[in-house]
Amino acid sequence: MVIVGASLAGLRAVEAARTEGFTGEIALIGDEQHLPYDRPPLSKAFLEGRTQDTTFRDVATLTDELGVQLHLGSPATGLDLEHRKVIAGGSEIEYDRLIIATGSTARTIDGGSALRGVHVLRTKDDAVAIREAVTPGARVIVVGGGFIGSEVASSCLKLGARATIVEAAPVPLTRAVGSLGAALTTLHGMNGVEVRTGLAVDELLGENRITAVRLSDGSILEADLLIVGIGSSPATSWLEHSGLALHPIDRGVLCDENLATNSDGVYAAGDVAYWDNTTFGRRMRLENWTSAAQQGGHAARNALRSDPASYGTVPYYWSDWYGKRIQFVGLPDAEEVRICSGSVEEGRLVALYRSKNRVIGALTISQPRHIMKLRAQIEAQASWESAVDLVAATEALVR
Repeated sequence: MVIVGASLAGLRAVEAARTEGFTGEIALIGDEQHLPYDRPPLSKAFLEGRTQDTTFRDVATLTDELGVQLHLGSPATGLDLEHRKVIAGGSEIEYDRLIIATGSTARTIDGGSALRGVHVLRTKDDAVAIREAVTPGARVIVVGGGFIGSEVASSCLKLGARATIVEAAPVPLTRAVGSLGAALTTLHGMNGVEVRTGLAVDELLGENRITAVRLSDGSILEADLLIVGIGSSPATSWLEHSGLALHPIDRGVLCDENLATNSDGVYAAGDVAYWDNTTFGRRMRLENWTSAAQQGGHAARNALRSDPASYGTVPYYWSDWYGKRIQFVGLPDAEEVRICSGSVEEGRLVALYRSKNRVIGALTISQPRHIMKLRAQIEAQASWESAVDLVAATEALVR
């Protein structure tokens, strides 16, 4: 078994294969020199210096206990489906079963690579560079008001910097949490971070190092540091001419409900997988920790079994800003969004998302006792009324 992608999904694929009883060779290929590590803390605890290491497993565990052949610092550059070979680090590695778990790459903006002080945040090395650059009093411009950009702004504030968020959309986070994106965004203003919406960065100013940005309305913001958090793209450029089916626009790896691709013995997991989610009856690609962990294991088990199982899930992700835990489950494209308890201003909130008479999503702020109960309701295709009653009952227990 060859696993391309030495991050969370790839590691879970290794562990699942061994748990399943697979005793053959496993090769784990990663483009970074680092051992598999946890990415969510990079924009939070790691960036703030509250933790120094997010490595999942040490070398001994991977090589001795799990029997993994590590190929780190070896980016995959090609895939030969006919001869069942992965080309990585200048070598050809043969496979019987292949798991593609290469994750995603951070998008950037034009001109960003020409100036010092311009960063993206995707890898541990990115986080180290940003952590060293964020000093007390530094003027930080964060491009992108989504979850990553918001976490970075919050962390920069904790480090004593001054942060401003520039967001091209008129309302941030609409794709993630729907109509409550505007409400969530008010958390920034409540904590002293300015958010400039409906504006793009037209020009980066400075000779060797960034000193300012010119926005699409002509205004200029001075900057000591620019951090770009405008999303990511599936890391599939190495597959472009392989014959593996990719989404025509998104470029994620097209998979069926079992996470299997159009090539025999090849599966995909994590950020790259564009698969049929049986829970909602629609094709989707998710970029979150929970899905990556679950899909990695599921893909490996299916690759080894004669009776592969479909993979369905209720999306779940979380984010931490200004000491608040924000959690979302389900889908945001609802006909009605109802705040059942609390408010953003109170720092505690429970909101439900309805489609027809079914609950399809839930958003909470600092209310962890609700979220997994509501995830179970969404997975069970529970009625709107039962979800509303569940929130009321849970709130009553606390009073």
